[in-house]
Amino acid sequence: MNISVDIPDDIGRSLAGRSDNLSRAVLEALAAEGFRAGAITTSQVQKMLGLGSRRDTEAFLRRAEALHDSTANELEREIAALRGACLE
Repeated sequence: MNISVDIPDDIGRSLAGRSDNLSRAVLEALAAEGFRAGAITTSQVQKMLGLGSRRDTEAFLRRAEALHDSTANELEREIAALRGACLE
């Protein structure tokens, strides 16, 4: 899915100054917030960002201060997501 976001040019320039790739920074922020909110799993974050391993994904989530201790429900969602990925 492609999403387009319009922001004022001056704000875009300010944000671009912090990152070489503003599109990637927005994608990472969306992934971290989606995970933080419980909307997506670690495996979905990995897929969304094209990360090579669960270790890379967890490192990203730690840097984004989004990784937390998993609850039983979250672990069950992870297992279900992994099972679904194996069936694809």
